[in-house]
Amino acid sequence: MESSNEVVVTVVSGESEADVVCGLLRSNGIECAYRDTQAIDSAIEDFTAAGPREILVRASDLDAARELLGPPAG
Repeated sequence: MESSNEVVVTVVSGESEADVVCGLLRSNGIECAYRDTQAIDSAIEDFTAAGPREILVRASDLDAARELLGPPAG
């Protein structure tokens, strides 16, 4: 995926959940990636894999990804 064309579709609690969400999106034909969220602000953030992840999709797939994932919990 080209980074200039990526948009955040949702934020999940960690890497395991990001793997599951991206698996669901990919199984429905939507290319997906994830990254550490910018919300992390910790002295140890570079040394741990824990923490929230932003789920990224192509801008052209955003509506389909949102429909597939449903409304955010909360």
